[in-house]
Amino acid sequence: MTVNASPPYGGGYPDAHGNHDPYAGQGGYGGHGSYAGGQGGYGNQGAYADPAQGGYAGPGQYADPGTYAAPGTYAHPGQDTYTPEPAPVEPPPARHRAPKAEEPKAEEPKAEPEADEEQPDEPEGARLAGALTFLVPTVLSFAMIWRGIGERQLWRDEHATWWAATLSFHDLSMLIRTIDVVFTPYYVLMHAWIAVAGDTPTAMRIPGAVAMAASCGLLALLGRRLFTTQVGILAGLAFAVVPAATRYGQEIRPYAFAVAAVLLSTWLLARALDEPSFKVWVAYTLSVPLIGWSHLASMAVLGAHLVMILIARREGDKIVGWAYAAACTLGLCFVIPMAVSGSGQSGQIAWNNPVLKDLIFFPKNLFGSWEVAVPVMAFGALGLLFAGKRALALAVWIVLPPLATYVTAEQLHLFLPRYLLFTAPAWVLLAAVAVCRLAGPVAGAKAGSGAAARRGFGWVLAAAAVAGIAFQAQPGIRETRVNAAGEPDFRGAARIIEAGQKKGDGIVFSGEMSERRAMDYELRNDAGRPKDWLMYRTPQELGSFGAAECPNPAQCLAKADRLWLVATGYDGNPFTGMSKESATAIKKSFRTAKTRKLDSLQLVLLERTRAATDDSTEEKDDAGKRKVHT
Repeated sequence: MTVNASPPYGGGYPDAHGNHDPYAGQGGYGGHGSYAGGQGGYGNQGAYADPAQGGYAGPGQYADPGTYAAPGTYAHPGQDTYTPEPAPVEPPPARHRAPKAEEPKAEEPKAEPEADEEQPDEPEGARLAGALTFLVPTVLSFAMIWRGIGERQLWRDEHATWWAATLSFHDLSMLIRTIDVVFTPYYVLMHAWIAVAGDTPTAMRIPGAVAMAASCGLLALLGRRLFTTQVGILAGLAFAVVPAATRYGQEIRPYAFAVAAVLLSTWLLARALDEPSFKVWVAYTLSVPLIGWSHLASMAVLGAHLVMILIARREGDKIVGWAYAAACTLGLCFVIPMAVSGSGQSGQIAWNNPVLKDLIFFPKNLFGSWEVAVPVMAFGALGLLFAGKRALALAVWIVLPPLATYVTAEQLHLFLPRYLLFTAPAWVLLAAVAVCRLAGPVAGAKAGSGAAARRGFGWVLAAAAVAGIAFQAQPGIRETRVNAAGEPDFRGAARIIEAGQKKGDGIVFSGEMSERRAMDYELRNDAGRPKDWLMYRTPQELGSFGAAECPNPAQCLAKADRLWLVATGYDGNPFTGMSKESATAIKKSFRTAKTRKLDSLQLVLLERTRAATDDSTEEKDDAGKRKVHT
């Protein structure tokens, strides 16, 4: 390289605190942004070079003040100090030249740092910037999720979480042998949490709220690591106001944990590539099973991780491939056994056979509304043009999981927007890149060199983008805080029963909406709750979420004087979904006394019309006499 040649510059600029090059490894200053003295930064920030010596000053050693490189110059590792080529001048007369004996020596002894002085790994300002980058989106997201967190009643899947998490470990082990083994880590976590915090809707939703709020902070850190602080904060704040973040942050299911695990793992990998160390690679290894334990579909993000590794290898890092292979091999050892066991339980989601309509509405269901999905995905597609070498990995992140699950839907049944929620942050991150590129370049030869007013204007536009998404998201956010469409009002039915029940009342169910489990939750604190006369074998005995009903309904109902029928049929017939034998026995011995219609539910009070003809004095194996939870 001649003295007039500048090192190649591929884009990027230091963030507002100037602590790192967001495009390290893309031909930026200092060859991956390391100080000339080996301390991390640009060449003119770690050690001053003495142009007279044609090399670097040693760590902690400064050249003579009169010989510092001119302002605007920098040292490039592995090359002579870069200084402007001086204009040719006439050599002074020989009598004025310095004696040869007084010329500086070729090598100067390096000053050793004091023994008790430790160089910090990261400047104090950079640590503060990182903490704020994480905390600001996290706090906003938690505030969005916390509002009305306990108002929306639980729906079927949340009832399943409550049921599994409140079983004894023996009964839980029976359950996972037949169903939901892939959710075992989540159920164990919720079991411990409910034992401490209780099983109210608010209490059970707190872990998911914390996980989703942390996801927004992790997305901000990832954006800061891959691009700039501005991109990271914008992405974190934007994701915080996406309706799906509020919806699934208030969900007693593992989807928020899946998003958090994916973002944590990706951030750790990006850090391992930028600042390789044994500790960081160990942390990344431990994060791999977290992805699989939260949801198996999330493992598709490892495809994006592989792209990041291949790019690093192409740039000359020969060790990173082995480190990644070791991390994935060890991490997957904790996931594969669970995945193999769960492969035989796919019948639970066999109903999920998507069609073209599901693919068309996938964006809307992923983000929570079309008003948010359209601008985020449009800017996200534009962001691919400005993401540089990060574009391919982010593209794989957002495209591979939906495509793979849709193609294999008939076999794996995993194409559901909530299963693929972990792809939404990648869209938001790319959209943030596009907005920041248009507001104030995050790439290009003049990136970061504008005046303070220009940078401030970029932040104003970024804030306006967040405000715009928040405004567009309001209808979707309001929708997340009400009961899911089509979900029965089991809470309302429970209140009516508690207000009108009498001693000896029974309860029966019809429909296909897991009515028994839902009412078991809603009436969990009612000591005088109606008896489930038709339950013949408990779910614990069956190792399932559902019970077995009495094979002889007339005999099982012999002692019942009144029945509360909870029906969720859509055709208006309260007996739709009930077995023919049970419906016949009830119609024969009971009459309708009262009917209440609620959202997607009918509550019918039935009274006996005549004395039972079956022998009711004989002791029977009556599951209705036992508590549902043993």
